[in-house]
Amino acid sequence: MKIALLTSLFAAGILFSGCASNGSTVNTKQKAVMGGMGGAIVGGIIGHQSGRGLEGAAVGAAAGAAAGGVMGSAEDEASASANQR
Repeated sequence: MKIALLTSLFAAGILFSGCASNGSTVNTKQKAVMGGMGGAIVGGIIGHQSGRGLEGAAVGAAAGAAAGGVMGSAEDEASASANQR
């Protein structure tokens, strides 16, 4: 129950904070948020199985956000180099 509440609060916070930007880091921001949310959900589920749901969600969110940010940054760099040609 606690995990569902925290995940819902986290998702609501992300949803209402918004990530709209016209700059060159749009993909980085979007992928980091999506990766963080997905990582929190998966980490919470895996952590729940071992009795440490909150810790699992926190680690999953951090890892997912980092991975999503790296992938989004690569997309932004590729897009910027394509626009320079």
